[in-house]
Amino acid sequence: MEGALAKLTRIGDAMTLYGREVILALVILVVGLIATRMFIKLLRRILQRFTTNQPLISAVSTSLHVVLVVLVVAAALQQVGVETLVIRRILLATSLAAVGLIVIFRPYIPTLPYKVGNSIEVGGLVGKVEATTFLNTRLRTFDGKTLFIPNRMILNDIVTNYHFTPTRRVRVGVTISYHDDLLKVKQVLAAVLADNPNVLEKPAPGVYVTELGDDGVELSARGWVENVKYLKTRSNLLEEIKLRFDQEGITIAFPRRDVHLDVSGKVKGTSVQNVIS
Repeated sequence: MEGALAKLTRIGDAMTLYGREVILALVILVVGLIATRMFIKLLRRILQRFTTNQPLISAVSTSLHVVLVVLVVAAALQQVGVETLVIRRILLATSLAAVGLIVIFRPYIPTLPYKVGNSIEVGGLVGKVEATTFLNTRLRTFDGKTLFIPNRMILNDIVTNYHFTPTRRVRVGVTISYHDDLLKVKQVLAAVLADNPNVLEKPAPGVYVTELGDDGVELSARGWVENVKYLKTRSNLLEEIKLRFDQEGITIAFPRRDVHLDVSGKVKGTSVQNVIS
């Protein structure tokens, strides 16, 4: 009983001597941890304005978070009387470890092959990148849908980024009848490409025969356009080709199949055959 009373007495004496320091240390710890968390959230938002490398942002913010937490703990420990030399050694070791992790692992952190604002195609989906996070990418398709695509799927798939080059080749394929004048058709297609203001002069546009198919002669009209004008230009070319073909009497071929049905039989010993085509 006397031993317990002695312990309580010593605790009471310690609280009397150091109570103010302990309370202040707890306040520093709690307030510091809350402030650190808020600062890291703000830092993430700021970094996202300068880079879309979410894994790198995560590594930097996490490392800095560790350093700041150690600073807060060190300040609390110093308040209750821990030696300054010990605290400095802890801070130095933590800072070196955080910087080392960033330097060592940065080359192995995968980066997304696009930035916010780029138009991309991935997994059969085409749209504009609106935002990226550590886990997913927000894609707005051209028909108004908002899609959230996991980054792990994107990193394992083929991604087409239409903003890596300023221009893109537009191709329009047509199939004409074997009865039409091939040279005349090539001249009409070349004129349609030349008359479109969005088709660039260099590289020069061209018209090519690509196949002698079952349904007709297949041709491809090709030219280079700016990325942002691709869809509009292709639509205009298709419309103009149809109108010019109608004016010139050129037939756009379509799939045809001739079906022959043979019905054979014997009527009074005579063979009868009807052919329907």
